[in-house]
Amino acid sequence: MSRLELKIPPPVVTLLVGTAMWAAARGLPQWTTPLPARGFVAGALGLVGIVLVAACAWQFRRAGTTVDPMHPQKASALVDTGLYRFSRNPIYLGDALVLVGWAWWLGNVASFAGIVVFVAYLNRFQIEPEERALRAAFGSAFDAYRARVRRWI
Repeated sequence: MSRLELKIPPPVVTLLVGTAMWAAARGLPQWTTPLPARGFVAGALGLVGIVLVAACAWQFRRAGTTVDPMHPQKASALVDTGLYRFSRNPIYLGDALVLVGWAWWLGNVASFAGIVVFVAYLNRFQIEPEERALRAAFGSAFDAYRARVRRWI
């Protein structure tokens, strides 16, 4: 299983899960239900997710460190300010919000399962290896950050 660690870029994982959510909605139309304010809620969640991702990427660039999730060992700074005071993974939280918006738009109960799959996959194959690399690079500073800031929210 460790061969999957850091192998699929998180934006690709987001697209794959989103596609699977669409396929589930198409394959199980009987599980589709009208949701209140479908377009507004879906759009708002998606927009918040995209803004969150962009703001966090900007924080990484401003700190002069890599935003590349496939090579966390290249991190030159531990970003623990701004949005990173509230979540160790706000970019992935933004991706998850985009998927929640997509599920809301699809209005299919089965499509919401994709969010669970996304979070489980990222926790195991992306975040855990990232955190090992950050621990190796930043030692006790990362341990202190990890102790005070939750993984997601």
